Amino acid sequence: MGPAAAAPARAGEPWLPDLCRLPRLATMFGVAELVVLVLALAPDGGAHWNAQRFVSASAFALWLALTIAVLLCVLRPWLSRLPMALGTLAAVASAALVAWLGAAMIHVLDHSLAYGLIPRQVSLLQFATGSAAIAALIAAIVLRYLFVIDGWQAQVRASARAEADALQARIKPHFLFNSMNTIAGLVRRDPVVAERAVLDLSDLFRAALGAGESDSSLREEVELAERYLAIETLRLGTRLQVHWDRQEPLPWSLPLPRLVLQPLLENAIIHGIARLPRGGLVTITLAVRGELLHMHVENPLADDGGDGGARHAQHSIGHRLAFAFGQRARMTTRSQDGYYHCELTVPVAAEGSAR
Repeated sequence: MGPAAAAPARAGEPWLPDLCRLPRLATMFGVAELVVLVLALAPDGGAHWNAQRFVSASAFALWLALTIAVLLCVLRPWLSRLPMALGTLAAVASAALVAWLGAAMIHVLDHSLAYGLIPRQVSLLQFATGSAAIAALIAAIVLRYLFVIDGWQAQVRASARAEADALQARIKPHFLFNSMNTIAGLVRRDPVVAERAVLDLSDLFRAALGAGESDSSLREEVELAERYLAIETLRLGTRLQVHWDRQEPLPWSLPLPRLVLQPLLENAIIHGIARLPRGGLVTITLAVRGELLHMHVENPLADDGGDGGARHAQHSIGHRLAFAFGQRARMTTRSQDGYYHCELTVPVAAEGSAR
């Protein structure tokens, strides 16, 4: 079954899997070598496999895999313009044609030079046709596998974006109502501060909830958090104390998924500071240790013994960081000595690679 059976690709993008990348080329090599190993281990009617024959067969299979991968890589834009079923058939047929021509050439050379790697009883047509059939099967399996993987990754991207949208939708009314109430109380008492708060609120929502925005950066996330804290300081007054510990140098241009720091501060304030009669101190530490950027948020726990509050935001942030940076990105939380700690860790070496 070819890729045609899977979900369609997004509009404007080639639907044929991209074989130009090294991990995908390694997949082709692995499947080709696996076929050679199966043939060597299977009973074959008396033909004997030795080290020379195995190495020669492996070299032939890897050469075919490389040639087919390069051909499909070059033809990808054109094949993707065809209907999916026709393009899939054309891709598999191209792989079979390359294998047929390559096998025919190898058969002629082997018999002309009397190497004896191909048994005498195997004719050129039989060897070439069999090789073409195996190559077509391998190409179909690999393309199908990669097509399914591409579809799964697209679904993960969509899920991550949907979680970010849901997080934005949750933040928007909650934070907006609190901010507007604070600003309403300032309009007559201190119009200058009220005006600044309106501008901060406008900048915050333009940055955080603007339609169609792409990923953020460390600098933008910190600026977003600062705007949020400025507005919350107006609401909570001296009950909210903030300390930034920026341990330079920091990778300010490091790409990050949008809204990974501000929700943690919102969580610290709503489920920590706001529940304490005297408030408390929120400490944000930014530091690079080795090849990892650490973003640590610490706040005092409320007297009701809560564990730090909303898990939805933390789950969403952890999910999006894992998708953007892989296994080296992680989120850790803990309650210790009356404080709640939340830390994000992302690889600095992956700068520019966040999706």
